[in-house]
Amino acid sequence: MPGESAAGLVRRVWGELGRDPVALERLGPIPEAPLPARLDAGGLVAGAVAIASLAAAASDADRRPIALDGDRIATAVTSERWFALEGAPPSVWAPLSGFRRSADGWVRTHANYPHHEHALRRALHVAVDASPAEVDRAIAARTSAELVASVTAAGGLCVEVRAERPSEDAALRERPLVDLGGSGGTRRSGSGDAARPLAGLRVLDLTRVIAGPVATRTLALLGAEVLRVDGRAQPEIGWQHLDTGAGKRSTMLDLADGADRRRFGELLDGADAVALGYRPAGLERLGLSPDELVDRHPRLVVGAVSAWGFDGANADRRGFDSLVQAETGIAVLEGDADAPGALPAQVLDHATGYLLAAAVTSMLHGAAGGARVARLSLRRTAAELLGMPRTDAPLPQPALAAEAAASHLVEFTTPLGAVRVAKPALDTADGTSEWPAGPRPWGADRAEWMPVVADGR
Repeated sequence: MPGESAAGLVRRVWGELGRDPVALERLGPIPEAPLPARLDAGGLVAGAVAIASLAAAASDADRRPIALDGDRIATAVTSERWFALEGAPPSVWAPLSGFRRSADGWVRTHANYPHHEHALRRALHVAVDASPAEVDRAIAARTSAELVASVTAAGGLCVEVRAERPSEDAALRERPLVDLGGSGGTRRSGSGDAARPLAGLRVLDLTRVIAGPVATRTLALLGAEVLRVDGRAQPEIGWQHLDTGAGKRSTMLDLADGADRRRFGELLDGADAVALGYRPAGLERLGLSPDELVDRHPRLVVGAVSAWGFDGANADRRGFDSLVQAETGIAVLEGDADAPGALPAQVLDHATGYLLAAAVTSMLHGAAGGARVARLSLRRTAAELLGMPRTDAPLPQPALAAEAAASHLVEFTTPLGAVRVAKPALDTADGTSEWPAGPRPWGADRAEWMPVVADGR
């Protein structure tokens, strides 16, 4: 029966968050999000959206039932298919990103960012203008293990496509999906109401790509002031930033520059929450690990997401949703005898993002057992998906049609032109669930919080 695995996920994670089980009575049936796959991709992401919706509405006194829409959820998690800038769709995957045959199997590369593409080319000893066909030939001449080692050493991204490892996944599922830690400190309650429960609270967004930005745009939907901070050295992919940028502002600071570092410290002093999406070792080098942040800033809560986890040999590996799918066996399960396959959306990213938003919301409300740090990883989310019911059918349900998605899209006028993005997947307390503002261009805003208003802040 659709929704059973998602319902179990909701109950368990709600307990991990330390939330009152009575709130679960507000949740109606979890819909089936049309994301056709052998694994329960729709159930995973619908469950995560349900948890984020519950976290937003749990303190609402009117107890309005929470009703989710499967088509709206599917539209949100496949947003890259519907995004448009001035009517033009994006080029989602770079030519050198994807599955490629090695001498003894398959690998998956990720080269959407120019610096990762350059690293891949260096590792393969091909020219900077070598065609994808030339790259394929260079990959086909080497074993998967050789490719992973050389590309990783060069600073690029390449993983071996592997079969699932049930014992490893089962061990990971012994750990919480949302790992809470830290305690103490004093939190500001903000000035929110049922419609905008995080109004009056400030979130510093240090995330990129999908999972972290999905979490922080959700916090903006719930009323928080969200300021994303990026370095100037590695520009973000423009359409991707806009696709996940609704409701947020965006600025740039170089933390190696003394003045910028001082300005960043002032932003931290004014923040109520920080969202982290960079590798753990990199954050430690900058003095921005979750534990360091909460030690230095007693009012702060921190939500951190990584690709491969926060401990062990894999903790500091670079990674993206597509690579985690490839290495954990998901690509094999979703493929066929001829080639690996992929889930119909980056559901590891999206599900993790909504869970991170639920955790940060819970901590800001002081409703997570006093926790001040939440850690989530795409690898742990992948283990969750691999433990959910599955089917052998190649397409157990139809994909979302463009006509069904159309009513779940919204267009904003931005300095870059007309931008079309997906509407929020959540059911918020007042039932509106609309972005408070459109996305801002990357780095377009000043590195400052908005002025204090007359609500006691």
